[in-house]
Amino acid sequence: MAMNLAHRWCCRSDRWAREVEGRLLPWVLGGVDLGDNTLEVGPGYGAVLRLLVDRTPRLTAVEIDPPMAQRLQRLYGDRAHVVNGDGTNTGLPADEFSSVVSFTMLHHVPTAELQDRLFAEAFRVLRPGGVFAGSDSVSSLRFRLLHIRDTCNTVSPETLPDRLRAVGFRDVEVEVRGRRLRWRARQG
Repeated sequence: MAMNLAHRWCCRSDRWAREVEGRLLPWVLGGVDLGDNTLEVGPGYGAVLRLLVDRTPRLTAVEIDPPMAQRLQRLYGDRAHVVNGDGTNTGLPADEFSSVVSFTMLHHVPTAELQDRLFAEAFRVLRPGGVFAGSDSVSSLRFRLLHIRDTCNTVSPETLPDRLRAVGFRDVEVEVRGRRLRWRARQG
């Protein structure tokens, strides 16, 4: 799940942090009750994590990149539990979380099969009735150019609802706005 230098620079920029806070997070999580125990899959540089720590009583994050996971744990200490692990097989207990969220990272999962395993893992760790919400970018020339020498496997908004239902999610909603998509689904 590689990221090129330009992409790394963009993801850790103040501009991206402002975009996340002002536009992305309100759109994706508007009206979503995170409950008391949230899991973020793939926090990367932590643009969303820094906002989630104040929105949920307990926050866990699973980050596949060891240096990023260590950095986030140092930054957030006891405010968030950061696990260096794989979102397709977290090793976390079943039925543990009231919500699972993922922001602009699915395109870094190299195959549709692995993305589906990530969806299944989100379903497994959610409590019955828990919400899975997130966002990613839709494919475009500009987006693909940003990802030269990068893993870039965008999720089709047309097939995403059926893929989420296939692992057991219900009440699936997928919306596209501009160059982004968001989803919301319930466990069980």
